Amino acid sequence: RRRTTIKHNPITMKCVLPLLVTSAVAFSPAPRSFVGVQQRSSSLSMLPTKQQTDSFYPFDKESSSKLSAVPPKSNEEVADGSADVRQLLGVKGASGTTDIWKIRLQLTKPVTWIPLVWGVMCGAAASGNYHWIWNPFDPNDRNVMLGLEDMAKGFVAMILAGPFLTGYTQTINDWYDRDIDAINEPYRPIPSGAISEGQVIFQIWFLLLGGLGIAYGLDVWAGHDFPTVLALSIFGSWVSYIYSAPPLKLKQNGWAGNYALGCSYISLPWWCGQAVFGELDRPVYFVL
Repeated sequence: RRRTTIKHNPITMKCVLPLLVTSAVAFSPAPRSFVGVQQRSSSLSMLPTKQQTDSFYPFDKESSSKLSAVPPKSNEEVADGSADVRQLLGVKGASGTTDIWKIRLQLTKPVTWIPLVWGVMCGAAASGNYHWIWNPFDPNDRNVMLGLEDMAKGFVAMILAGPFLTGYTQTINDWYDRDIDAINEPYRPIPSGAISEGQVIFQIWFLLLGGLGIAYGLDVWAGHDFPTVLALSIFGSWVSYIYSAPPLKLKQNGWAGNYALGCSYISLPWWCGQAVFGELDRPVYFVL
């Protein structure tokens, strides 16, 4: 027989030998090295433990980042010298007082009278029948007595829309918000006890009935066959009541609350001023 000789290529051997050595080491039954265990345990130690998780989420127990709602204990008076004026206007930063009449005025929030008084003036001008005391632009509109009478009518209409019916609205709103104010604004007159509940209820009825009486007087003064101003006042008072009082409490509803505010602060005073000096259009009667 012929003997076959295998030639060994040195290049092939150089490539194969490293592969054989690597395979032998990988599949050998040698015990695991201690270094590998150490590395694996150090990797696991990077995971957060239960104690670390508690301190991370949501905040550390001793962290000062916690938010806490602390209601104000007293009203902070402004330091610009306007605290007494703010008290009379019924706005924040007011000074404290024990004068019952100042407290009653504060409940009516005089700062909110402005848009209604302005609405009455706009309605009077829109009627086309308001006369000046002495009109520098129209020589035919210089009847002093007629101008004084119209000025008096307009002033009474402003008193009706501002101090009486707006005062009624603001007082009844504070009355039905007294539980909320006891948390958010405990320095307000009602939750602070500066005015008793009986005095608040008396003020509500006084402003309401007084306003309706003035409204009827304006109807008589203007010679209305139908008491238009009284009807407007009754409607506005009813809207004010359901805006603040349960179960309707329109202020909790975005659309209904906005309608009530727009009706009370824009439409009704305008219609009142126009009705005192002129006539209202039919769409207004459809609303009523």
